[in-house]
Amino acid sequence: MKRWYKYIKPWLPAFILGPLCMLAEVVGEVVMPKVMSLIVTAGTLGTLTAGQTLRYTGLMVLTAVLMGLGGVGGAWFGGRAAVGFAADLREDIYNRIQGFSFANTDRFSAGSLVTRLTNDVTQLQNFINMILRMGLRAPGMMAGALIMAIAIRPSLTAVFLVSIPVLFVSVFGLIKTGFPRFSVMQEKLDRLNSAVQENITNVRVVKSFVREDHEKQKFARANRNLKEACISAVGVMIIMPAVMTVVMNLTIIAVLWMGGAIVLREQGTIGGMQVGDLSAFVTYVTQILSSLMFVTFLMMTSSRAFASAKRIAEVLDEVPDISDEGAQFPEKKIEKGEIEFRGVCFRYYKDHPEEVLENIDLRIPAGSTVGIIGSTGCGKTTLVSLIPRLYDCDKGEVLVDGVNVKDYSLYNLRDGIGMVLQKSILFTGSVEDNLRFGAGDATRENMEKAARTAQAHGFIENMPAGYESPIEQGGANVSGGQKQRLCIARALLTHPRILIMDDSVSAVDTATEAALRQALETELKDTTAIIIAQRINSVMGADIIVVMDDGRITGAGTHEELLETNGEYREIYYSQTGREEVSA
Repeated sequence: MKRWYKYIKPWLPAFILGPLCMLAEVVGEVVMPKVMSLIVTAGTLGTLTAGQTLRYTGLMVLTAVLMGLGGVGGAWFGGRAAVGFAADLREDIYNRIQGFSFANTDRFSAGSLVTRLTNDVTQLQNFINMILRMGLRAPGMMAGALIMAIAIRPSLTAVFLVSIPVLFVSVFGLIKTGFPRFSVMQEKLDRLNSAVQENITNVRVVKSFVREDHEKQKFARANRNLKEACISAVGVMIIMPAVMTVVMNLTIIAVLWMGGAIVLREQGTIGGMQVGDLSAFVTYVTQILSSLMFVTFLMMTSSRAFASAKRIAEVLDEVPDISDEGAQFPEKKIEKGEIEFRGVCFRYYKDHPEEVLENIDLRIPAGSTVGIIGSTGCGKTTLVSLIPRLYDCDKGEVLVDGVNVKDYSLYNLRDGIGMVLQKSILFTGSVEDNLRFGAGDATRENMEKAARTAQAHGFIENMPAGYESPIEQGGANVSGGQKQRLCIARALLTHPRILIMDDSVSAVDTATEAALRQALETELKDTTAIIIAQRINSVMGADIIVVMDDGRITGAGTHEELLETNGEYREIYYSQTGREEVSA
């Protein structure tokens, strides 16, 4: 309760009023059978007068109104409390996920996080709504009905000594068996969501390789596994209503058999049990066992809710690997853009001996342009990811303006760094919305300037609504080169002191790339630019070219220096330019 109380507290009045309203309904439920028994008894004995009829009718109407108000109030407050709880919890989970580092996110699949944020929270919401409506109503009705039944005939209540223990044993066994199965069911739902999300996100790749049948089979497997897990979990729980019904009917039969004999023996005697009393007793028996059914149904729902709560707690308990904790200069901002790597080593998997980066030593002067080139998988992207602390190095340190990146606040560090990722990501909205993603207060003039520098203004102007033109999910309605240029413009609009471009012009033609390089050199004279590229033409004019291979820097210098001293660079240069024979 300590964990969840923070989500209950804002809605505490509704959490209190909801069950209280349901207790008002309980009072009506308990009183109504007694009034009915008085009418039946008086009618059977022939003593029912017109005045009594009016009084009993009025009492029944008032009771019905009380029950109605209590039921409506309980449903209103219960629903309000449950929805509010779920909304606050969902927001907290989302905020927690936003604080995750890449390493934290890697521990959960995207589909799993979506399931926990939606389906698991909904399970808790439904459970809370049910417990607010039934948590006091069911025990209250059971207690009230039991008291009234004892008041009518204590000896008849002996039937509960058999029926209630049978129910409790049955329910306990079913709950114990069903709880683990609900956890498995949620895991299968994770996998199904992951499969759907992956397929829809990459639908163009699927269709390009004509893999629709393969994806259908993969989805069918995930769907079948979820179906089997659901049948396994629900299959245990569907036995519960059957057990309840059998026990309830057997109990009623026993009451009618025993009570009927008593009524025949005592009917007409003063203080004896009458037909109306037996009728009320049967109603109270039904209420008691129905209350037990509600409790067992609540316990059944709690099994799934607790499984969901455990999965939500895993997200909330996940401690971000990267935070502002321990930062010595949280108010400091990047001023120059000088970068230095000192003995940096990094592994993605901390229990794996192989290092992705090994003993990296590199100094990048402020305002310089640095090109990084090397084979696929050599660690280029990982290296630049350490600068904005998307990951933290295992050994050594990364410094910006002579300060360890861990001593900056994450906001101030990343606010001074513009990143154009290897995969161009655009969001649903307009072109303007996407450009303003990192600079919400940017003017149209600033946007156009950044777009011109990124060589994007021309095609934006040719779009139907210019900067107001819609961008579909993932940028599906623009080409790869257009997406890259929009992403570059978005980064430039933040006026970064450090600009990192991770193979971000791979889909741009050479003429546009040349114009882009020239514009960047003109507009970003004081910005430290790091360009990761596969094409050697993209980095030849850089102040420093860094050559990487297998997580290590094998050379650094100008184009001319590396041609003379670095065999790997020469091999890349000759293979891309076709000048090997000339140099030979």
